[in-house]
Amino acid sequence: MSAFEEITKVKPERSLVEPKKNTAGRNSYGRITVRHRGGGNKRKYRVVDFRRDKCGVPAKVASIEYDPNRSANIALLHYVDGEKRYILAPLGLKKGAEVGAGPQVEPMTGNAMPLNRIPLGMSIHNIELVPGKGGQIVRTAGGSAQLMSRDGSFANVKLPSGEIRMINVKCMATIGQIGNMDYGSISEGKAGRRRWRGIRPTVRGVAMNPVDHPMGGGEGKSSGGGHPVSPWGKLSKSGKTRFKRKTSNKFIVKRRK
Repeated sequence: MSAFEEITKVKPERSLVEPKKNTAGRNSYGRITVRHRGGGNKRKYRVVDFRRDKCGVPAKVASIEYDPNRSANIALLHYVDGEKRYILAPLGLKKGAEVGAGPQVEPMTGNAMPLNRIPLGMSIHNIELVPGKGGQIVRTAGGSAQLMSRDGSFANVKLPSGEIRMINVKCMATIGQIGNMDYGSISEGKAGRRRWRGIRPTVRGVAMNPVDHPMGGGEGKSSGGGHPVSPWGKLSKSGKTRFKRKTSNKFIVKRRK
């Protein structure tokens, strides 16, 4: 069980909350596109500031809060001009700390800066891939990337997967490692806790009948006999899923292991 030690406030900021519809794994046509989803507790979406575009305006951390829509915790910022925003809560960020964004701020935990202003070797997260679009990578609990080097208009960033990628030096990133590091090692304890999260049971294909699954049937306990496949016969292991001619391939310096 998680002790929720970082959490300082239970209810979210009302001005930063939006309704969130439970799709139960269905698309706009009502067809199931993600299996084993449905039920679970109601959630409200917290509007998180991934852009960090409020440059030059200091803010104070009002609270560290739980977010049901992501593995990381979030921090509520109160800016000096009265605006409130949520950001991903980095490790070590405490209530009452001051944070800021922009090229002139100090490279301290929670501050957001362009890659050309961040000292080499620092841990970073919430990294943009397109300047001004907002952070797209390294946003999960405990995640951090490392700024390796800079060459002209690109910086080499080592991602948590081990991949080294070129990113435009004008892209913003936040200093530090994302908190809630124990998220991946939490024991759920009982099946009901997965149901609260809207995850329904998954039955193994080999436990089914041949009419229900390609790997079903057989006398006694059978492991299928063939290569593992999906219920529709598509090979389900060891196949590469990345598009071979993806345009971002040219930015990958070293592939992940």
